[in-house]
Amino acid sequence: AWKLSEGNKPLEMVDRALGESYDRNEALRCIHIGLLCVQEDLMCRPTMSAVVLMLGTNSVTLPAPHPPGFYVGSRYETSLSDSTQGAEYQPLLPPQSTSTSSATVT
Repeated sequence: AWKLSEGNKPLEMVDRALGESYDRNEALRCIHIGLLCVQEDLMCRPTMSAVVLMLGTNSVTLPAPHPPGFYVGSRYETSLSDSTQGAEYQPLLPPQSTSTSSATVT
């Protein structure tokens, strides 16, 4: 999201299934607000009440977002063989092992 926004291509985040059936300005505003919510400096992040206000009205001017707290680029490489076939994802990093623990609270 940050990379696309910095590259002036934030609308590439919008689901292609929507086609052109969405409000471009509304999508840009939502993306902008999302970026404000993940800024590295917690003090720069908006409160939830501010987010609700920002989403509910266009009269609030949004500040420029700062870089997110954690950004290392894409974990996946996208290979498009045909635009009608969609994306084929190939992990760039080895899969991480997971474990499951059971706990009972009484």
